[in-house]
Amino acid sequence: MATYTRIHRLLRLVILVQSGRHRAKDLAETCGTSVRNIYRDLKELEGAGVPIRFDDADDCYRLDPGFFLPPMQLTLEECLAMSVLSEQLGGQKQVPFLREALHAMRKIESQLPAALRDQLDADRRMLEVRTAPGEPADHHRDVYAKVQEAIRGRRAIEVSYESATGPDAGRSTTFLLEPYALFFSVRAWYAVGRRIDKDEVRSLKLSRFGAIRPTRRGYRIPKSFSLERHLGNAWRMIRGRPDHAVAIDFDPEFAPTVSDTIWHRTQQVEHRRDGGCTISFTVSGLEEIAWWVLSMGPHATVRSPKVLAELVRDLARRTADRYSAGGRRARGR
Repeated sequence: MATYTRIHRLLRLVILVQSGRHRAKDLAETCGTSVRNIYRDLKELEGAGVPIRFDDADDCYRLDPGFFLPPMQLTLEECLAMSVLSEQLGGQKQVPFLREALHAMRKIESQLPAALRDQLDADRRMLEVRTAPGEPADHHRDVYAKVQEAIRGRRAIEVSYESATGPDAGRSTTFLLEPYALFFSVRAWYAVGRRIDKDEVRSLKLSRFGAIRPTRRGYRIPKSFSLERHLGNAWRMIRGRPDHAVAIDFDPEFAPTVSDTIWHRTQQVEHRRDGGCTISFTVSGLEEIAWWVLSMGPHATVRSPKVLAELVRDLARRTADRYSAGGRRARGR
């Protein structure tokens, strides 16, 4: 274990607290000193104006938002990765509400040596990142900001929300929400949190929020909560019940394209002699994966479970009916 001088240890403490969740015992073990010394160091840093505080909700020390150490020395590759992500995802608004990342990167670039800035500009032109088209950039920014503030302050919010599915589909309902996290999935932002009237953790799309009113009702985010645990084996973000063992056959024409992509964390690929393949997953709920199978057209066949095959068949039949002569006449009335 490394040992530290006092000054070294103070700097190390700031870096540790800034980089993650740590308790006094964790800090003492990392710095090779006693918990008593850590308490003294934290008190001294606080007296010097470093805003370190203990977060009772998360049982760890934190730096107040807005306090950062000066930029560290970065390699060209590190600068390039940060620049491409911040400019193309934030600056070009492929992921809404991340434009601040571009502003931060511009500040970092202004401190780089001229030769490194020139090389960065040249390399940046050769890289491009594109994500799936999403909702208009910066729409619902006020909703995003209010949810973010509620999470920071651990204060419930009263929201008006228009459901897309279920018994409340198409109409707005009002309820109290304890938001736990903001979550971007492919095309849109979601607030994940406990809906108090249902006593369930839900994923709610920000674009469906209407009025939001802050309340004084405090709450704690359960220590057991994580997005990964909440989503489970959902195909994307709607976790159904129960888990299903899914197997899908792909024909030789499509197998090379579909098998070289990781579609789900539980994915297993079995290549067949005819050039086709079978891809297996363990999925929580079937609605989302049914639409994915349909997107593969005639190249995919559900082997199991039977309920998924029937769901895909029903959706395909209803889709085909919309293009039939009878379907066109019915819609034209």
